[in-house]
Amino acid sequence: MSVGVLLMTHESMGAALVSAARHVLGKLPLPLNVIELDAGADPDATLSVAAREARALDHGDGVLVLTDLYGATPCNVAHRLPSLGLHMHCVSGLNLPMLLRVLNYPEQSLDELAQTAASGGRGGIFIDHA
Repeated sequence: MSVGVLLMTHESMGAALVSAARHVLGKLPLPLNVIELDAGADPDATLSVAAREARALDHGDGVLVLTDLYGATPCNVAHRLPSLGLHMHCVSGLNLPMLLRVLNYPEQSLDELAQTAASGGRGGIFIDHA
């Protein structure tokens, strides 16, 4: 069994990150799906879709929801999922290093994978001092 991964992002960001991850890794080692919200998306309707997708991804080990921007609609909807009985963690600030790090540790538990996601996202940020 493994943790499911649900990306909740604005517009086409999620699909682009998954495409880049497939380019780097080839096969994705965790069950993964993407929900992309366009401007004006209805949060209640999105919550229903997100709950359905999260339940489909959860094979007993929970779901890691990765969102692009803390406090924005995708993140706010994700934070409502536990109230519907879903076993999940949400990590915001989604970037490609975060996603790749998550996908490189498919054996980790949900709690461990949430920490791995956060450290991967932060660890992928560098300042060029040239």
